[in-house]
Formats: sequence, C-alpha cells, structure tokens
Amino acid sequence: MFSRAYKAAVTVPPMLWVTLFLLLPYLLMFCYSFWSVSPLQTILHSWTHANYDKLATTPVYLQTLLRSMWIALRVTLFSLLLGYPLAYFLSFYAGTKKDLFYQLVIIPLWVSYLVRAYAWKTILGSDGMLNTLLQYLHLTQQPLEFLLYSPFAVVLTLTHIYTPFTFLPIYASLEHIPRNLVEASHDLGASPFQTFWRVIFPLSIPGVLAGVTFAFVLSLGDFLAPQLLGGPSGIMISNIVVSLFGAAYEWPLGAAISFCMLVMVVGLLFVSERLEKKWSFS
Repeated sequence: MFSRAYKAAVTVPPMLWVTLFLLLPYLLMFCYSFWSVSPLQTILHSWTHANYDKLATTPVYLQTLLRSMWIALRVTLFSLLLGYPLAYFLSFYAGTKKDLFYQLVIIPLWVSYLVRAYAWKTILGSDGMLNTLLQYLHLTQQPLEFLLYSPFAVVLTLTHIYTPFTFLPIYASLEHIPRNLVEASHDLGASPFQTFWRVIFPLSIPGVLAGVTFAFVLSLGDFLAPQLLGGPSGIMISNIVVSLFGAAYEWPLGAAISFCMLVMVVGLLFVSERLEKKWSFS
C-alpha cells in the first residue's frame, strides 16, 4: 500500500530519536558501570567489576534498595485500594456525572509535582495544618514528629501523586467490559458481589496490572519526595544515585546501581506485559 520511501521516512526519524536519546545513553551508562574513579577524581576507562562487587557486598545499598521496594509496594497497594473503587464507581454508578468526576480525578495531574510535594510538607509539618488541627481539637498535646521526615510522609505523598496513574488504566479496562456480560450475570441469578468477583474483576485484571506497574515503577524511581519529606529513615535508592552522580563524584558506582534498577524495571515490565496478555479480554 505504501512505498518503501514513505515507510523509511516514517520509521527512520523515530528510530534515530530512540537510538540517540535512549539506547545510546543506556549503553554509555552500562560502560560507566564497569569503569572506576582515580584518586585524582578522574574517570578511568579500565574495565572492572569492582562497582558491582561493592554493590553486592555493602549492606547499605541492599538495605536501601529493600526499603525502596517496601515503600513502593505500600504506595502501590494504597494506590490500588483508592484507585480501583473510584474507577469502579465512575464506570458503573456515576451516571451522567461520570465526565465531571473523571475530570476531578485527573485535575491533580495538571499541578506540578513539586507543588504537591511541598503542599504535603506544609500539611504534615510541626506547625502544619494537620498538627495545628489535632492540637486545636485537644487530640494531641504537642506536634506529632512522625508525620514529617519519615517513610510515612513519603508513602502518603507518593500515594497522592501516583493514584491517578493507577486509576486511569483500571478505569479504561472497566469501561471496555461489555455490559451485556454483567446483565447476563444478573439474569442468571448472581448477586452483585458474585457478578463483581466472577465477571467484572477478572476482566479488569489487565488494567489492574498496568496500574500497579505504573505505581510501583514510578515510586521505586522517585527521589524528590524522599528528599523533601523522607528524612534519614525515608531515603530511597534513587537518592543514593543522585548523591553518587553529584557531590560524591562516583559516577561508575551510580551507573552500576542505575543499571541494576533498569534491569529490575525491565524485568517487571516484561512480566507485567505477559500477564496482561494472558488475562486480556478479546
């Protein structure tokens, strides 16, 4: 249907863009992970696996990675618990107000990430709105210190930021469920819960998988929220990478950690894609 020249004109520019700005940086990062830094703070282009040895033998990196995964898992769980019921309500019960509610859900995406993070910092601070309200109601005698600069603050902020990313694919999946299947389930005598559990939920699993993948991957790689609200106990692996590429000037070690995270994320995306295909409704 289309000439070879037209196909080349359409495909070559995107391929060049991906190669120059995605694949080549990944390749450069991979090379850096096998290099080292001299005592004179220069990059030595001599191949060594010392960075990966240090990553495997230094407990702080493994502990920080496990903490990051634990925080990302909690963010994913809370985002799912908030996003799925909301998507289910909008898809099946919102009626004529569906579009309005949908706009209200995605409006926070128009607000800058930093604005939302600083807003939670203001709310959770010692003199913030929440502590002031609790003391005004005489529920506490002094500010609650654990609200800010803690993993709790990081989880709360990331849940607020990434819940819309979980909601959107779930809502799209629920919207594509044929309503005649739901009606047939009711006609055959199934209760609302049985209809949800045996018809609606299985058909929405691809959207759930996409939503939880978004939440987990984005949370795992986040570094601004832990930096602004996490404190020493809320530092995540991305903060270490930022530090290694910044003041520490340990680019090879930072590249090694980044490449390990890249492999982990790609593996997760691969598993998620396979599961989505398995559970997809055709």
